[in-house]
Amino acid sequence: MTFLIAVTLLLSALWLLLAIWYQYGVSSVLTWLATIAIVGILAALLSTRYWDAVTKILHSDSLSNKRSINKGTAIKLLIGAYGAVWLVGLGWFFSIEPKQDREWMAEVDQRVSYERDATNPDLITLTNVRNFDWQTEEDATEHWDTRTIDLSKLSGVDVTNSYWMGPLIAHTLVSFRFEDDRPLAFSFEIRKEDGESFSALAGFFRRYELSLIAAEERDIIYTRSNARGEQVYLFPISNLQQHEVRSLFESYLTAADGLNAKPAWYNTLVSNCTNIIFYMARIVSGDRLPWDYRIWVSGWLPNYLYDVGMLDAAPEKDNQPWSMNTWYERTHINPKAKGFDNQVNSQSDIDRDKNSRKFSQQIRQDIPIPALANSQASAEAQAKSTAQASN
Repeated sequence: MTFLIAVTLLLSALWLLLAIWYQYGVSSVLTWLATIAIVGILAALLSTRYWDAVTKILHSDSLSNKRSINKGTAIKLLIGAYGAVWLVGLGWFFSIEPKQDREWMAEVDQRVSYERDATNPDLITLTNVRNFDWQTEEDATEHWDTRTIDLSKLSGVDVTNSYWMGPLIAHTLVSFRFEDDRPLAFSFEIRKEDGESFSALAGFFRRYELSLIAAEERDIIYTRSNARGEQVYLFPISNLQQHEVRSLFESYLTAADGLNAKPAWYNTLVSNCTNIIFYMARIVSGDRLPWDYRIWVSGWLPNYLYDVGMLDAAPEKDNQPWSMNTWYERTHINPKAKGFDNQVNSQSDIDRDKNSRKFSQQIRQDIPIPALANSQASAEAQAKSTAQASN
């Protein structure tokens, strides 16, 4: 019990100190005062383990005539003091509100919004669709476009994983395909301020606001595969009906409404680029997407999709099943995107759209694109069959 109490005190103190450090910085006077106070109380608590030895020393000198403080009383006072400090810190932490008005980096400066056509609710006009011309990882020519899409033309969904720090961690994007138009990608990201960089640990401590980006693939995928050199894989999702695809798209619109009405915090564990998508998709598909630890280990999300039958086990219909290794090999887009000319010499929207369409087609080379399912029964049956085959 003593060990558990000690571990709880140490972990709670570490959490509070990290929260203070990430909010105010290591050089802040407040950070150091809080550190001294918290560490001082814990050190005093630790010293009570040797209370008997200390009191014997005190009683052997000129202070021996003074009555020593009861050890149990001292421990209670110190724990009470620490509890009060920690509760004040907890209240402070949850009082920190996200903001809309900071000095944002250019790529997250604008917020996507939309309007429905008054006569045709399938027609959605999105404002602030990002369409940057990236030259390097940090340099780009800014373009924020207005784009109208037709929900009745939705033809499928692709999940893109971009690996930037090993096989376990990836950034997840979702692209929606259309019958007669180029795809549109959505990405939940941290809304970085000027000069700010991402830290997974800082993401636990209300350090970054959450941002939803709608973008052309030649922007939001190209910058990862070409400008940053991340390893990017694009997986077409199988066994979906159009109403499921549409519902997922509508979920993104709802998320945009929510973030425009009230900003929210990014959290590395519970509200990151991957599990937010899963929460929305589960609302659409229900039990077809069971809970799994790989929802929080974003690098293994494609393996999860494979196991639940959302990646076709034999996509080329030649009775030759694909292993997960084959999927990774065929969906690796870096070799396909290498050398792509992302610069548009003309300011014409038509030329820019052609360049976007060309990039989206190029990264899908040799990737079988599944058709939408005709019914819920066939979609579920095929997903079950695919999952059994893949396993």
